[in-house]
Amino acid sequence: MSGAAEFLRGKLGGLSPRHGIVLGSGLGALVEAVSEPVRISYADIPGFPVSSVSGHAGELVLGRLGNVPVVMLSGRVHYYERGDANAMRLPIETLKRIGVENLILTNSAGSLREDMPPGSVMRIADHIAFSGSNPLIGVESDDRFVGMTNAYDAALAVGMEEAAERLGIPLARGVYMWFSGPSFETPAEIRMARILGADAVGMSTVPEVILARFFGLKVAAASVITNFGAGMTGGELSHQETKEMAPFGGQRLASILKEMIASEG
Repeated sequence: MSGAAEFLRGKLGGLSPRHGIVLGSGLGALVEAVSEPVRISYADIPGFPVSSVSGHAGELVLGRLGNVPVVMLSGRVHYYERGDANAMRLPIETLKRIGVENLILTNSAGSLREDMPPGSVMRIADHIAFSGSNPLIGVESDDRFVGMTNAYDAALAVGMEEAAERLGIPLARGVYMWFSGPSFETPAEIRMARILGADAVGMSTVPEVILARFFGLKVAAASVITNFGAGMTGGELSHQETKEMAPFGGQRLASILKEMIASEG
């Protein structure tokens, strides 16, 4: 575990990032906003997992947003790639070890609300872990019993909403339901998700929230809406659609996060 942290400490160049960001599909605009970026391939970091999903860069980026030091994980490994909910443990623990305090997670998601069309951005206020798995299975200590009542930090949530308001960008809020993937949900599953109180569905993020809380990090998260859920429009879903639509909401979310972090310092 320490090998990756020691490797990155040698790359920090005096930076002390308190903010870590995990970038989902379509958030490349935020990477481009980083000043004097240092880009490191996951393949070059000891022990880091490398994603097999197209649209995920697979690199760690060090630099500043405004004057604020940040570290970004551009791309993630998903549960559905190997059937391992614990896949992002080492990257998140490494962020903790190099001094990160706040973890901001982003993803692409399908909307279950007609008032939240593709291109929208939703702050995740809570989640439903529907996949039946958990990244803390097998941890042999009582630390595995992580409380999730306040999984999403209230102060970070306010910061995100105030940043969106200053920019005049609409920011929805809602509940994200984690399906394992990689197949998309059925219309019946979408109807179920709506009945259970979900506002958006996706295939990531929830294991990372659990891991972040396990390591004592504060968490905020947001979804870029790329499509409506199965059965809501009559059309079929595809990963290509996700990749094509993600940049529209991604530009909005990138602006919100840049404003949020720059104002927090």
